[in-house]
Amino acid sequence: MTAEPAAAVRPRNRRQLIVDAAGRVFSERGYHAASMEEIAARVGITAAALYRHFPNKYALFAECADVMVDGLLAALDEVPDGAPLADVLAAATRVTVAHRASGGLYRWESRYLDRADRQVLRGKFARVVERVADAVRREHPRPGEHLRAVAALGAIGSITMHHTSIAQRRLEDELQSCALRVAAADPEASTAHAVELPAQPVARTRRSEILAAAVPLFERDGFAAVTNGRIAEAVGLVPSALYRYFPGKADILAAACLQAAALLTQAVDHNLRGVTDPRDALAALTATYVAYSFEYNALTTVANAEIVGLPDNLRRPLVAAQRDHIAVWEQHLRAARPDLDSRQARVLVHAGFGVVVESGRRLRWEDSPAHRAAVSALVLSALGA
Repeated sequence: MTAEPAAAVRPRNRRQLIVDAAGRVFSERGYHAASMEEIAARVGITAAALYRHFPNKYALFAECADVMVDGLLAALDEVPDGAPLADVLAAATRVTVAHRASGGLYRWESRYLDRADRQVLRGKFARVVERVADAVRREHPRPGEHLRAVAALGAIGSITMHHTSIAQRRLEDELQSCALRVAAADPEASTAHAVELPAQPVARTRRSEILAAAVPLFERDGFAAVTNGRIAEAVGLVPSALYRYFPGKADILAAACLQAAALLTQAVDHNLRGVTDPRDALAALTATYVAYSFEYNALTTVANAEIVGLPDNLRRPLVAAQRDHIAVWEQHLRAARPDLDSRQARVLVHAGFGVVVESGRRLRWEDSPAHRAAVSALVLSALGA
């Protein structure tokens, strides 16, 4: 006698499985490119079953955006008051590494939250920063504890933005050590390293005018919210005329990012010319990248937020340019620190980028020699150089 097939049992934690899968999809594809159907497929359920848990994509996204920060707060609450800074950063590192596949959305995709939800998220992260800053203040009592705290968290959070393969324990140790160095740094004691950047491109053609007009719109309102019509209006064209220069909005973004990558490459080549000492080269590379980040803040913000949602054919050249740039960093970092292997070096390079992002935000990207010097000092501390 044949047994009746067992009825499918709904997992008790299905809602959590959905949130975990959705966080990964949003991080990989961006908010607008992600679909409820793809998320449902990752969980192994139908879209109809997914909608029984979440009424729409935004509701699911809003819950995903809170997952890592809620985990951070819970982990930090378990650390006793007055505990060593190392214990505080270790807790933050464990949670961040555990959410590596989905944690990236908090940095860039949170811009798509409604104002009220965004304020709640920022309030939670402010509590995380305050807890870290308290520990920094106790162990390294000097001005700028909040800047050092957000920079240390930026170093840790950088792991959500790349895919370097490295053993989890080794990764946690590397990130925690990196964050401790950043927290102990004295950015106010540094002076700006003189570097030169190429001049901002002059919009001499209609194509370059379109690029120059589109980027500020993307940065202010988000790529998805800006229409071709608004871009055309900004340069005095009718919308249909825009297609004579670019096939679509995504092509405009990709062209702007490639232009910026070329400028960064030019700046790095110029400022490293004739520099032979490995640590001097790393200092010049750091100062160049920091100066570029302040100078081209609107474009770098847009690129980091929106590249993930571009079609593969447009994203591939941008990813290749980024990898080439990281390879330069890795080469100079390993020359300055022969104790590092290639994976450790890449983790630290990305940690340095995370320091730039979060400390730049803390400084509201207000460009000055003092701010550039402070951020450069924090990056060099992250690198252990």
